[in-house]
Amino acid sequence: MDKKKQPFRKYKRSFRRRLPPIGPGDRIDYRNMSLISRFISEQGKILSRRVNKLTLKQQRLITIAIKQARILSLLPFINNEKQFEKPEPIPGSTGPRTRNK
Repeated sequence: MDKKKQPFRKYKRSFRRRLPPIGPGDRIDYRNMSLISRFISEQGKILSRRVNKLTLKQQRLITIAIKQARILSLLPFINNEKQFEKPEPIPGSTGPRTRNK
């Protein structure tokens, strides 16, 4: 039962470094809608820093830009398009009932 002791090896995982979502030439500004819209969910919520893979400073600037765009009505506060759609009529029904006088 004489086992050789192997030195502890730390395995280096090779991984490809992801490109940052915001390039060095991109300005984080409330007018840059193509940039801002990448960091908003379909419901209109600001995505978290973990999901965006942004630095803390970039996330703060994005959040401020989104809030400014919302205040200036460039972006909606919420995106509830389905809520305001008319429901499809049921086949065979005549629509809303009216009272006869």
